[in-house]
Amino acid sequence: MEKILIVDDQIITLKMTAHILSTRYETICATSGEEAIEIYKKQRPNMILSDLNMPGMSGFELQNTLQDMYCEQIPVMFMTADNSDDTESQGFENGAVDYIRKPFRADVLLRRVENILKNVEKIQGLKRAADTDPMTGLLNKASSQFEIGEAASKTQGMLMMIDLDSFKLVNDLYGHAMGDKVLIRFAEIIKSAVRSADIVGRMGGDEFIAFCQYVTEEEVVAEKTKYINEELLKSAKEFMGEDMTIPLGASIGAVAVPDEGTDFLTLYQKADKALYNVKQNGKHGFTIYGEHQHEQLNEDSSENGIQREIAILSERNRNKGAMVLPNEQFRLIYQFLARAEINYHRENKLALFTVKENEGVRLKDEPAKLLIDVMAQSLRSSDVVTQRSKNTVAVILLEASPVDTGVVIERMLGKWNEIDTGLSITYEVEQIG
Repeated sequence: MEKILIVDDQIITLKMTAHILSTRYETICATSGEEAIEIYKKQRPNMILSDLNMPGMSGFELQNTLQDMYCEQIPVMFMTADNSDDTESQGFENGAVDYIRKPFRADVLLRRVENILKNVEKIQGLKRAADTDPMTGLLNKASSQFEIGEAASKTQGMLMMIDLDSFKLVNDLYGHAMGDKVLIRFAEIIKSAVRSADIVGRMGGDEFIAFCQYVTEEEVVAEKTKYINEELLKSAKEFMGEDMTIPLGASIGAVAVPDEGTDFLTLYQKADKALYNVKQNGKHGFTIYGEHQHEQLNEDSSENGIQREIAILSERNRNKGAMVLPNEQFRLIYQFLARAEINYHRENKLALFTVKENEGVRLKDEPAKLLIDVMAQSLRSSDVVTQRSKNTVAVILLEASPVDTGVVIERMLGKWNEIDTGLSITYEVEQIG
């Protein structure tokens, strides 16, 4: 049953409102903003119904305080006897999801609350979909970066990059359906190797990441590496037969937090160097990053010349589907293609997709993130995608004739329509250059 926190300094109004809502919801009452904050910390209700004008702390101040504390949009509906349009306008500008004037009818209040809770459920569903890798159910790349970045800035532990060795052979010899099956099982094994409070995500392709909080010993990383490799081999033989000869395994590059840093990018780069070291020394093992390893890698690399340069520049663990890039990198690719068009006339296209919100729906999340997840799975590996705003996505379609463009866009829209978002998409396409 959904839980509603009702806040009002007028006891009669408070009890009457609670009586109306208690027929359908669990209700909790507070007589001041300060009391409401303490209750919210412990109970985490689904929404707040608050009087606007209260002594000490107003409804606006209550909402702002909670949103600052939790860094998220909290569904708040305000109640007031004030008939001023300015008050209502200020309420919506402040982030209120609805507004009701006192005295109110019971049926009107129930209908308004029901609508809010339905929209909250839809928004939370979209957020879960936007945060999750659809194949494995783990956090996706963007969410992994955010969640681990937040945790690493506050908590000691071990960041581990976990790479599936020789996975391409599974796809080549047994097909992509088997490859997907192995990836899903690999994700399950990683999740079982860490605790429920640890953070696990898929960075793309066959590359995964985990942040194990309060883990500092090398022995723990060694145990997890051994367990993951043993379970993976067991599952691979179960799926592909005892005579399976693909050298499947897991390589892990680890870095200690906060010893080697606390921001995600620094830690990720160091874990990647440690992982490279494992890959160069037989795979199926682990390395914990240290400065001496970094120096050794640099010394050894001078002998390799252009091959080393290719290894650095090459994309490792390339995902199926489009390449997703930040705006600045996307802009450089567009500018390069526009220059190339002067001498080489190609059918490269720029497409702009806009997610349209349904009338009456006030989405707090960014629907473009969900659209990017769909595109990354359904567009071609030669296509490039970036998020331009909370509801717009830009796409470069390389070597796309009018027919190719239509086919690619139709496939992507078909994938989008399979997800029950209630949102529509419009798009425009122009030749680059």
